[in-house]
Amino acid sequence: MDLSAFRATLDQAEPPGGLPAPLRALWWDAKGDWDRAHQAAQEQEGTAASDWVHAYLHRKEGDEANARYWYRKAGQKPAQGSLGDEWEQIATQLLVQRTPD
Repeated sequence: MDLSAFRATLDQAEPPGGLPAPLRALWWDAKGDWDRAHQAAQEQEGTAASDWVHAYLHRKEGDEANARYWYRKAGQKPAQGSLGDEWEQIATQLLVQRTPD
């Protein structure tokens, strides 16, 4: 699945089956449900992907200190651009990582 196909699923009531927790978190975030997004990000806490999404969510929430903590755990530099650009960057990278060669 690429970014455009991922975005196309946003008209559904539930995320597609088989999505890993970090992508489900981004899916719920795009649907405007921060709480469900946060819950999904916490499912695989301690993995770089989930920790990166977790950082993004706290940045979106406006909790910069908490976001910086999660960026460090994820091994990522804190984002400087728009939230939309960051969402797209994370989603694109996670979708590429899950696509078999």
